[in-house]
Amino acid sequence: MTRILVIAPSWVGDAVLAQPLFARLHDRHRGLELDVLAPPWTHALFSRMREVHSVLASPFGHGELALARRYRLARELRRHRYDQAIVLPNSFKSALIPRFAGIPLRTGFVGEARTVLLNDARRLDKNVLPLMVERFAALAEPPGRDLPRPLPPARLAIDATQRTATLARLGLTLQSPVAVLCHGAEYGPAKRWPAEYFAELARRLVDAGYDVWLAGSAKDAEIGEEIVRVSERPCVNLSGRTTLAEAIDLMSCAAIVVSNDSGLMHVAAALAKPLIAIFGSSSPAFTPPDSPDAQIVRLDLPCSPCFERVCPLGHFNCMLQLKPDLVWDRIDFAKIKPL
Repeated sequence: MTRILVIAPSWVGDAVLAQPLFARLHDRHRGLELDVLAPPWTHALFSRMREVHSVLASPFGHGELALARRYRLARELRRHRYDQAIVLPNSFKSALIPRFAGIPLRTGFVGEARTVLLNDARRLDKNVLPLMVERFAALAEPPGRDLPRPLPPARLAIDATQRTATLARLGLTLQSPVAVLCHGAEYGPAKRWPAEYFAELARRLVDAGYDVWLAGSAKDAEIGEEIVRVSERPCVNLSGRTTLAEAIDLMSCAAIVVSNDSGLMHVAAALAKPLIAIFGSSSPAFTPPDSPDAQIVRLDLPCSPCFERVCPLGHFNCMLQLKPDLVWDRIDFAKIKPL
């Protein structure tokens, strides 16, 4: 049996994009036991991936070095006798645990002078591997071997029993088709479509016979309430009222999802939901939703993408000029099927 440990990324969307790597590893290693070391807020995602044997807790915050604690965790991991570690983040500290744990083969891309920690350090050719999902998956291959394409799409499993319980707890029904609007943007406000635009879209969807659910974290709850208020329609603000696992199950009820470029956008893609993905400061050329059912809406402005958290020019035109009509016109109601 082959045992591989993957050091996972910290962002929800990046975690979803790691799944094709897992599928490739299983293709290459029959009887593989694949474990993932990940921060707690991503565990719900990895537990919904059939390729993952165990999800192990990485207790470190963003930017936290904590050398002594990393060493202690690495000593605990030695008992698993992993054959290989694949390090997806590009930071120096993310490669420490596999080295401390004595894992014989340690794979990752060159970065932050960490070649002293990796003995299978790959140089990234961004022209050959333009997409993040491709960069992750390429680490499954031996050095020098081309990545087989097409990659398998990311897919998340649903817990139907938990979904029924969550619907009951929140007083939700599926008597009407559901539209889920994902208004959150953890990276920064430059990724966020304006609340009044989401409100206008919600108004039109409710008038067209849809139940509208707003999905996001607790940080998005206030903006969710603003969307409900401005829409003047009975939308349900679920922001901060569900765990990520519950949000995944509820999103599986959607007939249509409209989302900023965010972690939940990638979740919707991995659930094969009809998806309208709104891009402003970021680029679909790097992290597009991994689904043939996704449509991308963006403006081709000279200043976009800037990849900044806040508009550096102060005008926010990449989102303010992307009016609700541009999104509404992309929804193909004839192809949308209720759950």
